[in-house]
Amino acid sequence: MHFLKVTLLALLTVLSVKLSKAHPGFHFGWGDHHRGISFGLSPQFYQFSCPQANDIVMSVLEKAIAKDMRMAASLLRLHFHDCFVQGCDGSILLDDSATVVSEKNSGPNKNSVRGFEVIDEIKSKLEKACPKTVSCADILALAARASTVLSGGPNWELPLGRRDSKTASLRGSNRNIPPPNATIENLITFFKRQGLDEVDLVALSGAHTIGVARCATFKQRLYNQKGNNQPDENLERSFYFGLKTMCPKSGGDNLISPLDFGSPRMFDNTYFKLLLRGKGLLNSDEVLLVGNVKETRELVKKYARDESLFFEQFAMSMIKMGNLRPLTGFNGEVRKNCRRVN
Repeated sequence: MHFLKVTLLALLTVLSVKLSKAHPGFHFGWGDHHRGISFGLSPQFYQFSCPQANDIVMSVLEKAIAKDMRMAASLLRLHFHDCFVQGCDGSILLDDSATVVSEKNSGPNKNSVRGFEVIDEIKSKLEKACPKTVSCADILALAARASTVLSGGPNWELPLGRRDSKTASLRGSNRNIPPPNATIENLITFFKRQGLDEVDLVALSGAHTIGVARCATFKQRLYNQKGNNQPDENLERSFYFGLKTMCPKSGGDNLISPLDFGSPRMFDNTYFKLLLRGKGLLNSDEVLLVGNVKETRELVKKYARDESLFFEQFAMSMIKMGNLRPLTGFNGEVRKNCRRVN
């Protein structure tokens, strides 16, 4: 009996080593607190199964961003809108089908989220290089990091090993993604629902250092902020008049304005400097400073003064957000096509 136990233990140890090499997020736990098999995210997850994964993502994005400077911000936003619904599981990429009601048609996403063709191209190249290996959820996380780096922002060690959901949640997308007219109290509630705090809120809002917003998302601030047909008193005057010229009171909803007009293509801390001058585009931007929450106000001032502090915290908050409720191990799947379940 003792011989059988020793042989079985040896076989399991060999299996554990083999599985760990093929899937670095996979290991057997022998300690009291980790009985059986456990799975986790790991920066080395594709070290053996697809070591070129990040290089492929970077090469596709370099070309895509050169062709369309908005693409970096669009891909960052895709990751954010994915993670806030049912965890970072690639659910936002699923199209409508007999079994799926797509999140692409939710209020926050319709006629707004973009970059799906770039994700398709990355997936196609990864499937040729490493078939059935890199998940769409991980592609979104890799693309968000690459977009930040290629725009001049920070890099970070990215935990990988997420798997793809077989479901989407239109209701969750409508319910969990903060709207552009949110108050500071709303924003804190939306983030705390995800296990993210005020520091994460301010740091991740700094992603608005790149990208644009549609006139529809800030029109209320220009013409009827408090239901009295008056503009938002926090808007700096020249900024207000400039916005009025490109965002009329009626129509023009899809006209766009940069979220950070100071350096719209550079990932830097100009966004925070503009907030201090009354030049934040969205209500959800400006309330970080004027929303009567001391912690968010002080963080805006700190990040405006110290870009390296902002970069450091942005990286940490992106890792934290990217770790929201991932599917790992035998949960979910690795989709062959990011738009539909296998």
